[in-house]
Amino acid sequence: MPQKLILIIDDDNRNIFALKAVLKAKGFDCLSAISAKEGFSIMEKQNNVAIVLMDMMMPDMDGYQAIAAMKKSPKMQDIPVLAVTAQAMVGDRERCLSAGASGYVSKPINVDELLIQIEKFTK
Repeated sequence: MPQKLILIIDDDNRNIFALKAVLKAKGFDCLSAISAKEGFSIMEKQNNVAIVLMDMMMPDMDGYQAIAAMKKSPKMQDIPVLAVTAQAMVGDRERCLSAGASGYVSKPINVDELLIQIEKFTK
């Protein structure tokens, strides 16, 4: 059975690099995109994206808009999205979840917390 893929969508390559390094060390396969649109085209082509780690603060289309677009797409609507954001103010978690995110992780990322969230949604 093919390894489940994690798609990282973040406009900052340093974040992508750090997340990929951590996740690969844990045995996950990762793809990345530096915009929501690029992420959508990956999801259209790949059938085994298990979860998306979505940066919520991106230019062009932010994570909230991207999640809304995914929820309208038959191909992407069932893929869980983990909101990844530097915004860790009161209410941000709720805002991400009410926008349709399956889970929420704040930056700087606690790797153990991230892995717990990924496991929860990729069983």
